[in-house]
Amino acid sequence: MARNYRDITVTAVILTVCATFCRTAEAEDWPQFLGSGRNGICSETGLISEFPAAGPELLWKQPLGVGMSSVAVSEGLAVTLFQDGTSQYVAAFDVSQGTPKWQTAVAPAFQNAMGNGPRATPTIAAGLVHVYTGEGVLAQLDFETGKLNWTVNVPGSLGGRPAEYGVACSPVVTEELVIVQAGCPQAATAAWKISDGQLQWKSGSAKSGYASPLLTTLAGREQLVVFNAAGAAGLDPASGQQFWNFPFPTEYDCNTATPVRLTNQQLLISAGENHGSVLLQIEKQGTEMAATSVWSSLGTDSQLRAEWQTPVVHDGYLYALDNQGSAGPITNLVCIRLSDRTTMWKKSRFGKSNLILADGKLWISTMKGELVLAMASPESYQELARCTLIETTRQAPVISNGRLYLRDDHELLCLKVTAKN
Repeated sequence: MARNYRDITVTAVILTVCATFCRTAEAEDWPQFLGSGRNGICSETGLISEFPAAGPELLWKQPLGVGMSSVAVSEGLAVTLFQDGTSQYVAAFDVSQGTPKWQTAVAPAFQNAMGNGPRATPTIAAGLVHVYTGEGVLAQLDFETGKLNWTVNVPGSLGGRPAEYGVACSPVVTEELVIVQAGCPQAATAAWKISDGQLQWKSGSAKSGYASPLLTTLAGREQLVVFNAAGAAGLDPASGQQFWNFPFPTEYDCNTATPVRLTNQQLLISAGENHGSVLLQIEKQGTEMAATSVWSSLGTDSQLRAEWQTPVVHDGYLYALDNQGSAGPITNLVCIRLSDRTTMWKKSRFGKSNLILADGKLWISTMKGELVLAMASPESYQELARCTLIETTRQAPVISNGRLYLRDDHELLCLKVTAKN
């Protein structure tokens, strides 16, 4: 049957709107450490499954200074921290062309035997950027302009000292508060008002360790899960009241990987230095809550010793980097079935790396500066592509709106990772 011009035009408009909506629905910002869910998972689909030896298409790159901070992406800006010989800076780049938008100094340069510069990743929320520098300066900036609104020296104001290897906790932001691990004798964790930078609460007494907190719901209650040098705990994010705690001390206070929420009642904590992993069951007990171990794999024969890399979960399986030895050079890539904690496969001596999950694939950055693409499959380790893009890095890749971001101590790269139509 013949169709008139108006019908064709209306159909074309509808298809264009639908296509635009679908692309928008699939696109995703990465506004904080480990993404919007703080779990290392990007929900975008339609991403590449291979790339040439030279790597995915380079969209842009910009010079950058020293730092271990990853990248946060929101509303068209990519934000990270770095330092030069004098200061630590927060810098924002336009994601389309890589054009620098603003750069703001927030603290003096930070020197440390384990590596110089800032470690934590910015958190972007409600038109603001919150950052935490290498020596523990918490700062708030305007997202659009980079204007510095307020700063507070966390250990200095709370009678403590910075973590031995540098402050690595990425801030958690709620509607009214910004929360970090303080690591002070009378303030393991503390919260400041977003409005004016005034201290709202402090909780616990422990060194900070190097993990970033997780804001989640366990046993039906929203809580802030902290993992410090003493172990894990669940806190009321509004008041700092402790709901539960689980001792988990490690050598050198190196509880570094963020806890992983597995179900409404289960939480995985893991640490390197030959320590291992524990699966916690979080339950209500009357008006109180408790955390009990329902499975553990500890010591030199542990199935998982996450050194500083947070594991990811996909379709009932955990994918993670397992560090063998006390701060040793051997790191294995493993897949563990969560239902019975069976190790499905292990890629021995994969190398020190970091990973995220997107489109059913593992996107891995190695300390050698490689980008590795592998299937997230329990059947076997299936590598799809590998290339060298940068120099030494500890940052996991970041994927947002079809772009992958990766950085080292010299530059920030933005790569196209959407599959061709």
